[in-house]
Amino acid sequence: MTESEAGGPRRADARRNREALLDAAAAAFVAGGVEAPVREIATRAGVGVGTIYRHFPTRADLVIAVYRHQVDACADAVDDLLSTSGSAHDALASWIDLFVGFLVTKHGLAAALQADGSGFEALHAYFLDRLVPACTRLLDAAVASGEVHDDLDALHLLRAVGNLCIGADAAYDPRRPIDVLLTGLRRAR
Repeated sequence: MTESEAGGPRRADARRNREALLDAAAAAFVAGGVEAPVREIATRAGVGVGTIYRHFPTRADLVIAVYRHQVDACADAVDDLLSTSGSAHDALASWIDLFVGFLVTKHGLAAALQADGSGFEALHAYFLDRLVPACTRLLDAAVASGEVHDDLDALHLLRAVGNLCIGADAAYDPRRPIDVLLTGLRRAR
C-alpha cells in the first residue's frame, strides 16, 4: 500500500470527525451556550474528548471553527438552492432560513469572541466576504426572474434579517417577521 493510499482514508476520517465535531459543537452551543462541556460535544459527535483537543487545542479555536464552518455552510448552499428550488425567490427564502439558523447560534459565538477584538474583526470580515456575495447571487437571480424588487442590496437585506434576529429566544422566533420582510420584497404580478 502506498503512502497516499494509507493517508487517504485517515484524511477522510479526520475530515468527517472534524465536520461531526463542528456540527455537534454548534448544537451544544445553541442548547447550552459556548461554555458547553467538551465531554458533551464529544458525546454528540461520537468521538473521544482527545479528538476534540487534537483538532481544536483551545475553546477559542473551537468557537472560531464553528463560526467559520457555519458561514461556509451558508455560503456553499447557494448553488444547490438555486438548482433545486421552485423559483429564485424560493431559493432566497430557503437561504435566509439557513442564515437565520446561523444567526441564532452566532450571537452566542460573537459574544464569546468579542473579548479578542482582532479575532472578532477578522471573523466579521470573513462573514461579509463569504455571505454578502452569496446573498447577492440569490437576490440577483430573484431580480432577474422578476420576482423581487431591485432596490435592496444584499448587505442591507442581511442587516435587516440580522436586526430581526436580535434577542431571539424561545419566546421570540424571528422567522415570522422575516417572512413578512421577504413577502415585502416580492414584485406584484
